[in-house]
Amino acid sequence: MPKIRPSSDLRNKYNEISDFCHEYSEPVYITKNGKGDLAVMSIETYEKLAGRFELHKLLDEGLDAMKNNKVVPAGEVFENILNGLTK
Repeated sequence: MPKIRPSSDLRNKYNEISDFCHEYSEPVYITKNGKGDLAVMSIETYEKLAGRFELHKLLDEGLDAMKNNKVVPAGEVFENILNGLTK
C-alpha cells in the first residue's frame, strides 16, 4: 500500500518521511491540494530504479540488434580479443 502524505509533511515531518523511505525502500507520494504531485524516495532506491531502466534499455538494444542481424558470433568476438592481446 503506497504511503501518501500531504505536502506540508515535507516541511513538518521530513525526518519521518526520510526514515520511512530508507527503512522500507519505497517511495512516499506527496499530495498538493489533495492531488498527487511528487514521489519521494531514498537515493539508494532511486539508483536501483534507474539501474533497472538502464538495464532494460540495453536489453532492448540487444534484442533490436539481433532482429536486425547486427550481431557478431561470440567466438569471433573472443578471437578478436585474443588476437588484440597477442599483438
